[in-house]
Amino acid sequence: MTKKEQESLRDYIIATDNFVVYRPSFRLHTLIAGYHWFLDWGRDALISFEGLLLITKRFDIAKEVLLTFTKNIKFGLVPNGYSGFDNRPLYNSADASLLLFEQIKKYINYTGDEEFIKENMYPYLKDIIKAYKTGIDVDDNNIYLDDDYLLVSGTPKTQNTWMDAKYGDFAVTPRNGKAVEINSLWYNALKIMEELTKRFEGEKEAKEYGSLAKKCKTAFNEKFYMPKRKCLYDVLGDNKIRPNQLFSLSLSYKVLDPNSKIAEDMIEVVTKKLLNSYGLKTLAKGEEGYVEIYEGDSFKRDTSYHQGITWVWLLGIYADSKKAIIKACKDKEKKKIWKKEYEEFKEHLRGTFAKEFYERGMVGSLSELHDSKSPYLPKGALAQGWSIAEIARVLIEKSNN
Repeated sequence: MTKKEQESLRDYIIATDNFVVYRPSFRLHTLIAGYHWFLDWGRDALISFEGLLLITKRFDIAKEVLLTFTKNIKFGLVPNGYSGFDNRPLYNSADASLLLFEQIKKYINYTGDEEFIKENMYPYLKDIIKAYKTGIDVDDNNIYLDDDYLLVSGTPKTQNTWMDAKYGDFAVTPRNGKAVEINSLWYNALKIMEELTKRFEGEKEAKEYGSLAKKCKTAFNEKFYMPKRKCLYDVLGDNKIRPNQLFSLSLSYKVLDPNSKIAEDMIEVVTKKLLNSYGLKTLAKGEEGYVEIYEGDSFKRDTSYHQGITWVWLLGIYADSKKAIIKACKDKEKKKIWKKEYEEFKEHLRGTFAKEFYERGMVGSLSELHDSKSPYLPKGALAQGWSIAEIARVLIEKSNN
């Protein structure tokens, strides 16, 4: 690695400091989602967790952040945020609780500290699984496990996934029903719970989680693939091409087999239809409602937010999905070609975001999103935690290979 590359990685790590803050009401650290608009959000914090805290070896703060977002778990839901007016926890999220499982697994992978998880996190994880199984209908989350062992969530007026733009009572992308990333996260949570229960209680106690996971995976693979479009449904019955399908390959436990034609088809479609130099578009060009410029009043911005605009953080799950397919590939020649393509992708990423970090937008950070049309202007929040977290995570991983 060159001196310039070392300096860039150092500067990314310095930039992560801006999002680590202290919440006096809890006497614990938390993670700010972004500046100048956002406070600490459960979903954002847990997506940013590895890139902001684990790769930077802030393990004591990582423990505090986990405690922060489990402190007010209610109905099996990790708060998606806290009101800026009265500090009241907000529960409009179907995914934050499931993201908690993935970050706890990563915390153990980095630290080996199972004792902290067993004493402070494991009881919450058991409660979350129980609540999702029996059903949660607070704040219109409408979460329940259907007869086919897939999770249903939301209503036409609910915005409880990360595509959460809402203007008044109008949810722009409600995504109610069986959403692809919610079920990918559910399978992953069940498998992590099976793993932890084996360690903390025993094989017998873990069997239920393993059985549920197996049934979920079977139903997922039977129902989510769209042969005509060669990718996955975003929500069962909704064939729009969106990036959320990458969760099926990017988590610790993958509900989709990485060494499958379906996985290969999916990543090819996502690459062709959604990937650009600054992230992934939230909707493929040509789909109904597609918008490529983020501009205008609050209504116009909100109705374009997840309708084709490019988001930086999605490059993290894209990179993880590519790695999963490469690792699983048994064809030596194909694997060699894909490895080369992946390294070229990361070198391109390095150059693009070095320019972005030092010359465009907010110097010393990365924006929330970009237009999906040249010159791909940075837009949204000036400095976004999960943008820095995911770019730093992908590039620092390269330096350690």
